[in-house]
Amino acid sequence: MLLDGIGAAALADDLTQGLRQAGRTPLRVRAEHFLRPAGERYAWGREDVEALRTSWLDAGALEREVLGRAASGSFLPALRDPQRDRSSRSAPEPVPSGAVLLVDGVFLLGRGLSAELVVHVTLSSAALLRRGVPAWQLPAFEEYDAAERPREVCDVLVRAEDPWRPAVRFQPQNRR
Repeated sequence: MLLDGIGAAALADDLTQGLRQAGRTPLRVRAEHFLRPAGERYAWGREDVEALRTSWLDAGALEREVLGRAASGSFLPALRDPQRDRSSRSAPEPVPSGAVLLVDGVFLLGRGLSAELVVHVTLSSAALLRRGVPAWQLPAFEEYDAAERPREVCDVLVRAEDPWRPAVRFQPQNRR
C-alpha cells in the first residue's frame, strides 16, 4: 500500500474484525483511494516532502464522497485505484443503520475532515524506517507532527514502536 509504513491499515483491519464480533457493521475506506492522480501528486517531483504531506490526498473528495454522504445514507468506498492511477469506478454503497465508518490513512488531521473519533498511530523516525517508510518521507511526518499536534488532539493515541505490543492511551477530553 502507498503510505502505510505506520500500520494504519493493519489497525483498521483489526478494528473492523472487532466491530463485526461486537455485532456492528464496519464500513472501511482507505484514504489512499482518494489520492490525487499521479500527474498532480508528482507535479513538484516524486519526493517533494511538502506535496506528500499537504496535497497528495484529495481531502475535499474524501469529505464530500465519504464523510459528508454517509450522513445521508450512502458513501463512495473508493474514488481512484492508487496502483493503476485510474478511476476506481466504484458505485456509492448504502450505509446500514448502526454502521461504523472507518477511514484509515496518513496525514489526515488538519484537513477539515469531519470525524467523531480520531485514532492516531505514532512512531519514532527509527521505527518508521524499520517499517519501510522511505527516508525522504521522514521530514513530512515531523512537519505534520509539529503543525497538527496529533498527539494532543486525538481521542486515542497508539504508540506502535513494537507492532506486537502497542501502547494505547484514551484521551477523549482532547477533542478539537
